[in-house]
Amino acid sequence: MTFKHFFYLTKSDLHRYSGRSRLRDFIYHYLFSPGYRFSFWMRFCRHLHDCKVWRVTVFPLAWLIHYHYQVKFGIAISYKEEIGLGLYIGHHGGIVTNDRAPIGANCNLSHGVTIGVTRRGEREGVPQIGDNVYIGPGAKIIGQVVVGNNAAIGANCVVTKDVPENGVVVGIPGKVISVEGSEGYINHTDYPHYYEK
Repeated sequence: MTFKHFFYLTKSDLHRYSGRSRLRDFIYHYLFSPGYRFSFWMRFCRHLHDCKVWRVTVFPLAWLIHYHYQVKFGIAISYKEEIGLGLYIGHHGGIVTNDRAPIGANCNLSHGVTIGVTRRGEREGVPQIGDNVYIGPGAKIIGQVVVGNNAAIGANCVVTKDVPENGVVVGIPGKVISVEGSEGYINHTDYPHYYEK
């Protein structure tokens, strides 16, 4: 990850919190939004790890800070995970994701969310999360399932099957109840197009 890409990622994440990405917004959300502070260090660790020079110098310290926030905020997301632009962590606590599960752009993660692996059965593997996906509090997405773009996963839902684009899924096990999607849940995605890789 180049510094330019790191800068774009953290700025797009910041934009998701307030619709702005100015320096004073960065300071405010770094201090008062645990989700943003966590994602900043997660992205920074990825940037440092991808650079051979920084990997053996600055990265170990950054990793310790990232690990500190994992424990403090209860967010177990590895810096190794492929996560798109505009990550929004609304409330910290109990968030666990498998580092091999890719997450698309503009994803909302709520507290108590698990995106996990299964080791056997026809769905052995990890989930794949599309763009503009809202994942409600306590939701579990388990195994090799694909969550389509613009989907919404309801609170405490357990997803063990593929979710179509614009699908709204609720219940245990999760069932699609509509195709109204995540519109209204995913906000502040109007950051400039130049944030792309």
